[in-house]
Amino acid sequence: MTIQWFPGHMAKARREVTEKLKLVDIIFELVDARIPYSSRNPMIDEIIQHKPRIVLLNKADMADKEVTAEWITFFKKQGISALAINSQAGTGLKQVVSEAKVLLKEKFDRMEAKGIKPRAIRAMIVGIPNAGKSTLINRLHGKNIAKTGNMPGVTKAQQWIKVGKELELLDTPGILWPKFEDQEVGMKLAVTGAIKDAILNLDDVAVYALKFLGEHYPVRLKERFGVEQVPEDIVELFDKIGLSRGLKQGREVDYDKVAETVIREIRGEKLGPLSFERPADLAANEEPAEK
Repeated sequence: MTIQWFPGHMAKARREVTEKLKLVDIIFELVDARIPYSSRNPMIDEIIQHKPRIVLLNKADMADKEVTAEWITFFKKQGISALAINSQAGTGLKQVVSEAKVLLKEKFDRMEAKGIKPRAIRAMIVGIPNAGKSTLINRLHGKNIAKTGNMPGVTKAQQWIKVGKELELLDTPGILWPKFEDQEVGMKLAVTGAIKDAILNLDDVAVYALKFLGEHYPVRLKERFGVEQVPEDIVELFDKIGLSRGLKQGREVDYDKVAETVIREIRGEKLGPLSFERPADLAANEEPAEK
């Protein structure tokens, strides 16, 4: 299955982000803590150039804590500040403004030396669809000012939002790249819900997810789906899960229902916190360029 998704509003968003860049002091790059590398838009480095940034690993509660710690260290080695947050619960959000102040101290000191009146930090939030931007804005603001949803593509316009006296946020629609040169990246985005299910073959996504779980989280896979041993043959694994859960159509296992169940329970955290990639998986030539 080849995954490609690039709605028209995303192309427009890229142009708008580039145009608005001069208005902001810092970039908040929101990624999914379960797939911090795959949920980084390759366009972002090109678009924001040398603007200060903080990578916010959102949904950290859904990711493997040890792996998330590895990612924070990884980004810091690239000269990029990184923080683990949970915008839904508000965990780690106080650190965001504090870190932004640290990164912008020299700039604001220079402004003060020139007699420029102190003002709020102006930040732009960027990220792929369904990374949790609107939820983060609402949590920071304290009100439901930005639209939220469990589907990618909810935010389709830019808006300035004041967060107290210290921060002003420019929200932007989610931007996804035109195509995935690495189809495994597409699969990771599909498993975690960054791409609309309507355009996916969920059977293929479930196959990918089950193979990953079998390799990295076999105990959880066996316990959750009532499988004593994880077979190498994926069809046999589908059969075992289908029979264990009673997912049948007549006398045969309903593979579509098995796929839907697997994806739903992964996203619903029924298998606990999961990380679908770690820094050690990356080849040296795939690492983000140092800023």
